[in-house]
Amino acid sequence: MTFLGRCLIALTLLSAASPAAFAADVKAGDLVISQPWSRATPGGAKTGAGFLTIENKGSAADRLVAVSGDIAGSIEVHEMAVTNGVMTMRPLEKGLTIEPGKTVALAPGGYHLMLMELKSPLKQGDKLPVTLEFEKAGKVAVTLEVQGVGAKGPGGEGGSMMKHDHSGSKM
Repeated sequence: MTFLGRCLIALTLLSAASPAAFAADVKAGDLVISQPWSRATPGGAKTGAGFLTIENKGSAADRLVAVSGDIAGSIEVHEMAVTNGVMTMRPLEKGLTIEPGKTVALAPGGYHLMLMELKSPLKQGDKLPVTLEFEKAGKVAVTLEVQGVGAKGPGGEGGSMMKHDHSGSKM
């Protein structure tokens, strides 16, 4: 094999392994789904979360009504909110509406996919196939790319949530 051939293979392998290399946006009808990701879970955890962004470029609303995947016993669309200092999380029984011309972000601290009864821990670098089911756009396959435990966004944005003691006390 030529030197150029070996370089092309090496570049291909490196770009495929890059954690920042996200799959292209997925289009389904008038919807564009982008940046699907998840966080790694500690061993023994039975729940995890999935995040993504859904943009409706059409003139009619659509609704995310179900989610499925082999990674968990069940997957639900949840909403997290803080009211009077109390955090609540609840499933959206009627699904999540994406109004025309609007973008809905499923992100930490708000709407998210709740992965329940995980079949194995989620590890950084894993790719988790899930199927989103919309009222109008139908079934759409996406892949959640697992980031680090403390990630706050796709591509590992936010880094670790570990707090450091800078008070000057000796440990």
